[in-house]
Amino acid sequence: MSYNFLLASWGTSGNLNPLLTAGRQLRRNGHHVRILADQAMREQVEDSEFEFCSWYRAPTGTAADPTDVSDLKDWIRRAIYDPCAAYAADIRDEIGRTPTDAVLAIDVLFGAVPGAEAADVPAALLSPHISIRPLPGVPPAGSGLMPPKTQEDLAEIAAANDALAEQLNAHLPILNKALARFGIAGLADAVEFYDRPDRLFLAVSRAFDFPAAALPPNFRYVGPLLDQPSWAKPWSAPWPARSGRPRVLIACSTGEQGQGELIQRVIDAMGRLDIDAVTTAGPTLDIADFRAPPNVHLLPSAPHDAVMKEVSVVVSQGGHGTVNRALINGRPLLVLPLGRDQDDNAARVVARGAGLRLPAAATAAEIADAVHRLIQEPHFATAARRVGDAIQADMDGCILVREMEAMVAARRRIGRDARPPLLRRSGGNLL
Repeated sequence: MSYNFLLASWGTSGNLNPLLTAGRQLRRNGHHVRILADQAMREQVEDSEFEFCSWYRAPTGTAADPTDVSDLKDWIRRAIYDPCAAYAADIRDEIGRTPTDAVLAIDVLFGAVPGAEAADVPAALLSPHISIRPLPGVPPAGSGLMPPKTQEDLAEIAAANDALAEQLNAHLPILNKALARFGIAGLADAVEFYDRPDRLFLAVSRAFDFPAAALPPNFRYVGPLLDQPSWAKPWSAPWPARSGRPRVLIACSTGEQGQGELIQRVIDAMGRLDIDAVTTAGPTLDIADFRAPPNVHLLPSAPHDAVMKEVSVVVSQGGHGTVNRALINGRPLLVLPLGRDQDDNAARVVARGAGLRLPAAATAAEIADAVHRLIQEPHFATAARRVGDAIQADMDGCILVREMEAMVAARRRIGRDARPPLLRRSGGNLL
């Protein structure tokens, strides 16, 4: 049976890319997909041959995804809670415009769930990173902690999870007010919100993530969603075919984090080594702003799958897509996190033996030494290949498609009473 799915994106193209991959998987299985996103992403959506829909009430650009994350509690309020009702209203109206069987939205779009439920449509959230919802025994998002080995480690993780829950709960009244406007009962704990959608998809592999003592019933690991972004241009290898020297990719983030100074330091570090390197700037940096030694080649963009097949090591801030793409290509990583989920990804790379982590303030000499280790010590590449093979197996399974179809079929079979208790009406008025 063919279904109509509405996919809702948020923030930068780094979040849009996995959603487009999910859309392609659904389309290949015979379903119709349209994408609700920032107007700035219209070209990327339409290049992928999806119908584009625009946010109207909800914020866009940096208003939706503030670049300053120095005060995480305030960032959570501005990005997640304050616009919740606006996102919900836009989702509800879009469902009213075009018949929709289910909504799939990026996990920080809290408004997607009440918006869908106001229209009696099932909803799923997609985490293109590790779980934001705290999980027992797992270091929380943003902590960068390693998996526990001692009782002291477990206590540290529990305290960090409590601190994240406190940050999520700091603005709970704003969320409950938004829910009430859609006739939906409020929450006693914001963490419970992630237990209420029909599905919460983690676009990571179990082989990459740290194991939890227990998972909520709606959790599903679906593997990374890594189709090549449309802005990645074809490339020709810039190094001599028979140079015989190791090769390194410096992959810049798709999001703006003020990473220019860090990338310049990495480029300088590569000049200390007898290697060939290429730097791909991505959509937020300009190669004209960098100076490079003769052995480092600067490119605006390139298809990373193709580049990674020719290199020995990947150097990155540690974004979800770059890390997983390196692993499935069997390439060890040096990760220098700047924020978001990057420290968490770095912790998992190190825990799996697939690379090294340095602080973003590392010197050029320290960066060069780490890259030299990754080239010279083959156990890093062996571990990267082992984890990458497991990740690829999850990707090949197209788990998300099966789960989306099952979600819609179950709702149709059981009917309205199948909705979670949170999402049954409490008598409020819709916007």
